[in-house]
Amino acid sequence: MKTFENYTYERPDMKKTKESFNDLLDAFKTADSIEGQNKAIKAINDFRNGLSTLSNLVYIRASIDTNDDFYQNERDYFDEIEPEITEMDTAFYKELVQSPFRDALEEQWGPQLFQIADYMIKAFSPEVMELLQKENKLSSEYSKLVASAQVEFNGETYTLAQLGPFAQHKDRSVRKKAREASAGYFASHAEKFDDIYDQLVKTRHEIATTLGYKNFVELGYVRMLRIDYDADMVKVFRKQVRESIVPLVTRLYQKQAERIGVDKLKFYDEGFKFRTGNAKPKGSPEWIIENGKKMYEELSGETREFFQFMLDRHLMDLEAKKGKEAGGYCTFIEDYQSPFIFANFNGTSGDIDVLTHEAGHAFQFYSSRNIGIPEYLMPTYEAAEIHSMSMEFFTWPWMELFFKEETDKYKYSHLADGLQFLPYGVAVDEFQHLVYEHPEWTSDERKQAWKKLEEIYLPHRDYDGHPYLEAGGFWQRQGHIYDVPFYYIDYTLAQICAFQFWKRSREEGSKAWQDYQNLCKLGGSKSFLGLVEAANLRSPFEEGTVESVVDSIEKWLESAETKLQ
Repeated sequence: MKTFENYTYERPDMKKTKESFNDLLDAFKTADSIEGQNKAIKAINDFRNGLSTLSNLVYIRASIDTNDDFYQNERDYFDEIEPEITEMDTAFYKELVQSPFRDALEEQWGPQLFQIADYMIKAFSPEVMELLQKENKLSSEYSKLVASAQVEFNGETYTLAQLGPFAQHKDRSVRKKAREASAGYFASHAEKFDDIYDQLVKTRHEIATTLGYKNFVELGYVRMLRIDYDADMVKVFRKQVRESIVPLVTRLYQKQAERIGVDKLKFYDEGFKFRTGNAKPKGSPEWIIENGKKMYEELSGETREFFQFMLDRHLMDLEAKKGKEAGGYCTFIEDYQSPFIFANFNGTSGDIDVLTHEAGHAFQFYSSRNIGIPEYLMPTYEAAEIHSMSMEFFTWPWMELFFKEETDKYKYSHLADGLQFLPYGVAVDEFQHLVYEHPEWTSDERKQAWKKLEEIYLPHRDYDGHPYLEAGGFWQRQGHIYDVPFYYIDYTLAQICAFQFWKRSREEGSKAWQDYQNLCKLGGSKSFLGLVEAANLRSPFEEGTVESVVDSIEKWLESAETKLQ
């Protein structure tokens, strides 16, 4: 059995790669039967999986250690060749959608593959190749700038992730200093962050107009494969959040201020939930993994097999360390049929959140790994986040393993955090709509737009006079805005679905878990709303869905809070 360290990487020679691909595509075009085309499709998919494997290995290893010159160079190389890979994919999609055997292929593989192909064709032209390369380089530049943070705090040097625990310290002055130190890094590099984003916005606008779109908003939805909903539906959803959730979240923050004993909640207090301190895992990262193993052994036979697979092959890199990129993610290494989990454990309850969240993604990959079509290995982002956010709730019965006597505190915070995230999530989405509708805006105009959105969606927020944050700079820490435009409303839509699974798991038990497992096995074989329906969930866009879920959560939180006083 090969472990991740031994997964092999060799830089692809693009000249030879293109020649091989063209031969495979010719075989598809000249196939004179459905059997012949299916055989050609398999060969093309194996070829594409090989390239994707190399790209993922580079991405993972470069993000684990941004000081590794070899993999940083390879990452730069993939930033350059990725548009060429997209060009090959698009050539395949163009032949696929006009196949003389399309009806038979669609009956076999489902309409989603052809809808994806249509969207991918609309998102690419050789004319934008150089612009796509520039976009990739700028996104990588942002990630490297965040990862390079070395913040002085209390006489020590920390990465941004390592500062996390101090932002939850019982001593308010420590919390304040920690949050200010983190914000200070972004403030001291604000000009660079502004410049990167300014270039990204203008580059993306030029890509969109070159492809014939009015602006990048239209192209952004195509890129995100939003097949069965549009910007107007998202706008209505944001309105539901504004009307139903913002007032509730504001009340939750008011209660939090009373609970922790402060007259007015400041931005550095938001992460501190209880006067006695937040719930924390009661052991080391190794101890967390041991308990994670026990949890997944008991949850189901499928999760037991999955988690052992991850452990045996060393498919997790979890601890925060210098030179490591921020955040957490899960990706899939096709040729080894291996999910991979990347995280930054720092001793807070977020370590358990990220473990269960990314394990939700990984379990979905593992469940649909034999689906046979690369496009179906994972669904579109908003559907994929249902797997991750719901797994956080399905593992609730095992939280005592990690939090012992603080389990009730953890559950309260976890559920409240899910609600409190929603207004921020839709604010990030609306911000991006505004930015790409006004590509001519200056950096200051963007910050003013963010400031106004905070007043609407986060009316409780008080930056205590911090000049950079008061001026509307907070959004620059949100990597999605730079790296994957419009990837954020996805979390909020998925959160509404995950809340439904939370509710159903309490009322229906195993039936909810069966629907979740079925959802994971479907991978990306259906569109977002198709997957929601298949999982027996209500659409977040449906009138009344948000309110029905929120009512249950509010009652649970009220009941739980009386026990935690």
